Amino acid sequence: MSVMADKLAGVWPEITLGLGACVCMALGLAKASSTRKLTSWVAGLFLLLSGVLAIAGPQPTSGLILPPQMVLYVKLAVVAVGVVLLLVAAQLPSSWRATHRAEEGIEPFDPANVMRGEFFAFFLFSLAGVMLTTTANDLVWLFLSLELVSLPTYVMVATSQDRIRAQESAVKYFFLGALAVAVFLYGFTLIYGATGFTDLSRVQSAAATTTSPLLTLGIVLAIVGISFKIAAVPMHFYTADVYQGAATPVTAFLAFVPKTAGFVAIIILLSMLPQWPTHGPIMWLLWIMAALTMTVGNVMGLLQTSVKRTLAYSSIAHSGYLLVGLLAGPALLTSGGGGSGAIGNGIAAVLFYLVAYALSTIGAFAVLGCVQVDGHEADSFDDISGLSTKHPGLAAVMLVCVLSLVGLPPLLGFIGKIYLFGSAMAHRGENPAFVWLVVVAVLNSAVSAVYYLRIIGACYFGKPSGRTEPQHCPSRRIAALVCGIAVVVMGVAGNRLVTLARESSQLAQPSQQTPAKVVSDELPTDIHGG
Repeated sequence: MSVMADKLAGVWPEITLGLGACVCMALGLAKASSTRKLTSWVAGLFLLLSGVLAIAGPQPTSGLILPPQMVLYVKLAVVAVGVVLLLVAAQLPSSWRATHRAEEGIEPFDPANVMRGEFFAFFLFSLAGVMLTTTANDLVWLFLSLELVSLPTYVMVATSQDRIRAQESAVKYFFLGALAVAVFLYGFTLIYGATGFTDLSRVQSAAATTTSPLLTLGIVLAIVGISFKIAAVPMHFYTADVYQGAATPVTAFLAFVPKTAGFVAIIILLSMLPQWPTHGPIMWLLWIMAALTMTVGNVMGLLQTSVKRTLAYSSIAHSGYLLVGLLAGPALLTSGGGGSGAIGNGIAAVLFYLVAYALSTIGAFAVLGCVQVDGHEADSFDDISGLSTKHPGLAAVMLVCVLSLVGLPPLLGFIGKIYLFGSAMAHRGENPAFVWLVVVAVLNSAVSAVYYLRIIGACYFGKPSGRTEPQHCPSRRIAALVCGIAVVVMGVAGNRLVTLARESSQLAQPSQQTPAKVVSDELPTDIHGG
C-alpha cells in the first residue's frame, strides 16, 4: 500500500490536469454559452494548480528513473509553456462555425457539434501525458503516457479548422502515428524479451550485467518509433502537412508538447544502458538521425512558400540539433569527472533548448495567428508581406523570435545552441565523430538563416497586401508579446536557466579515485536514484 501511495504522491499534478479535463468537458455540455466560455479559464486554473502541486505537493521518494530535479524541471516547463499555449489557443473554438452559430443564438446548442469543452480537455490530457512520461518507471507506463500525449492531438488537428485539409492532415498524422507506435512497441517487447522485465529499474540492472544484442535492437527500434514524437528522420514525413493543415494554435501545440515527451522518453531509454552510448550501434543511430534530421529540415525549409510549412521543417531541423545534445549525454562521462559544468552536460543542454525553442516557435506561430487573409489564417509569405507597416508590434515579435531560431546573439536560441554544440565538443575525446556532427550542425545553422531571413524580409521589406487584416485575439497578442520579451530577457540572463537545467540533470559525481570504467557502470544507477 505504501508503494502505491508513494507512486500516487508523485503524480498529483497529472491527476489535477485529468480532473481539470473532466471539468472542462462537463462545462462544455452546459446550455448557457456564458458557462461554456469559462472552459479556457478553468483549463488555465487547473494548469496553474498542477504547477503549484509540482512544487509544493508531496514528492515521490523512490521508483523514479530520472532524477527528481529533472522531473520537476520538465513539469514546471510544461506548465509555463502550457500557459502560453493556452493563451494562443483560448479563442480558437470561437472561430469554429458550429460553435460560433450556437453561441450567437443563430442555431440551437447541439453538444455533438460544439466542441469547446472537448478541445480544452484534450489540451490538458496531452500535457498530463508529458508529465507522466517523466515519472515512468515501467515500459507499460511509458507506452501509455506517450500515447496519452499523442491521441488527443489527432482529434485536435482534425477538429481545429472547418476546412477539409484539417481532416486530411489528421488522417496522415494518425496513420503514421499508428506505424510509429507499432515500431516502438515492438522495440519494447524486445527489451522485455532480452531482460525478462518491464520494470525499468530491473531492466537497468539486467542490462548492466549482460550485453544482449536483443536489448540493443529493442532500444534501437524504440528510438526509431519515438522519433515520430520529435519529428525526426525517418518518422518526419507528416510534419509539414500536419503543421499546415492544423489551425495555428494547434500547430504551436504540436511543436512543443509531443517533442518534449519524445526526448524525455529517449533519455529514459538511454539510461537503461550500462553506459551512455558514445560508441556502438545506438551511438551511430543517433549520429545519423541527428545529421539527416537537421539536413533534411533545413534543405526542405529553403523550398517552401508557406510560412507554416517553413516552420514545420524548422521544427524538424531543431530536433536534429537537440539530438546532438542528447548524443553528448550527461556530464558524468567527461574524463576525470570534469564535466560538471553546463557546457559538458548534454542532457542539461537539451532541457534548456526545449524551452528556448518552444518560446521562439510559439511566438512566431502566435504572430501568424493574429493575422488573417480573406477570413482565413495567414499562411504564405505573401500573407505576412509588409506586416511591419500595419502591425509593427507583431512584426517586431516575429523578428525577435525568428532571429532566436537562427541562433543570433544575445537571444535565447543562441545560448541554447552554444550549450548544445558545446556539450558535444566537450565529449570529443570519447569519440571524434562528435566533432564532425558539430560541423554538420553549424553548417546547417548557417543554411537555416536563409529561410528565416525570408520570413523577416517578407515582414519588413514586402509590399503590404490589401487582403490582410488583424484577428481580434487579445490573448494571442499577449502570448506573442510574452514570447518576444522572454526570448530577449532570458537570452540576456540565460545562464540562470542553464544552471537550473544543469542542476536538474546533475548526476551523483564519483570520487576522483573511482576508475572511469566504474563510473560508466554506475551511470544508470545514478539516474535511477537521482
